[in-house]
Amino acid sequence: MNPEFCIVSDGSCDIPEALAKENDIDIVHFLVSFNGSDYQKEGVELELPEFYQQMVSYPDVYPKTAAPSPEDFYAVFKKRAEKGQDILCICISTKLSSSVQSAEIARQMLAESYPDTRAVVVDSLCCTLMQSAFVLELCRMRDAGCSLDEVLGAVDALRKSGRILFTVGDLNYLQHGGRIGKVAGIAGNLLDLKPLITLEDGEIHSSGIRRGRRKSLAGVVELLVSYLKEQNCTPDDCNILIGYGYNPKEGILLQEMTRKRLAEEFGPQSTLPAFQIGATIAVHAGPYSIGYGLVHRSDRLKSNIPQQAGRA
Repeated sequence: MNPEFCIVSDGSCDIPEALAKENDIDIVHFLVSFNGSDYQKEGVELELPEFYQQMVSYPDVYPKTAAPSPEDFYAVFKKRAEKGQDILCICISTKLSSSVQSAEIARQMLAESYPDTRAVVVDSLCCTLMQSAFVLELCRMRDAGCSLDEVLGAVDALRKSGRILFTVGDLNYLQHGGRIGKVAGIAGNLLDLKPLITLEDGEIHSSGIRRGRRKSLAGVVELLVSYLKEQNCTPDDCNILIGYGYNPKEGILLQEMTRKRLAEEFGPQSTLPAFQIGATIAVHAGPYSIGYGLVHRSDRLKSNIPQQAGRA
């Protein structure tokens, strides 16, 4: 199979390697450092389990990430251009990283060497699980026979439909990153308070607070149910992904809680994939982040998307 265009994403999408290969997605990896000077490629030179173990073992050391370089993107673009494919590259929100700028520089470099190759760089206005859901929906459209222009015609509506709904294990990382003050962070940890957080249009919003981990997980589930009801849609209308951090057992627990709650409201759910959240968001939210990423399916959106986008 050699479709007219390929899909590339930076590593913020957190799509597992096997799933990326299955969907013919090229991943351009972010870099991670625990000492501020030595950087390793996430998922290549530093596997996620090792990354999380270091976070948990050394809680006073806050890792950093760096965006892929233009050369990293160019190497992937060049490989696809040599196959005669156009390129659609999806990057983490510019509000969170400079990855889009690196991809744009690579696109300009490619235009000099391969002027007949069309390359388009898209700001996803999101990251992590929502970016996963977004990229996978674009792959579904591509595989259904949509042209690059048809897929681009759906991008705005898909981005607007997307959400990340999550909670964190404690407030230390949010405090370290300046999202909350020191006093609020100390008080919140003493009271075992867990924020509920929504990311929409690239912006982070507070969606409530719960006391204790189990109640915060239940709160995230209710955020998902509320979103579906507000949008007048069902889980089948969306790509919904579950993401967990250090502890895979918590991912299974949230999966079970979600299936039970959605079944009460909408009937049994056949698929609710669970992925491990990558370093790009974990360095800001901590090793115990957990929640959802979702976008509507293009053929279920109540908006002006080309009819071809509905082919499946």
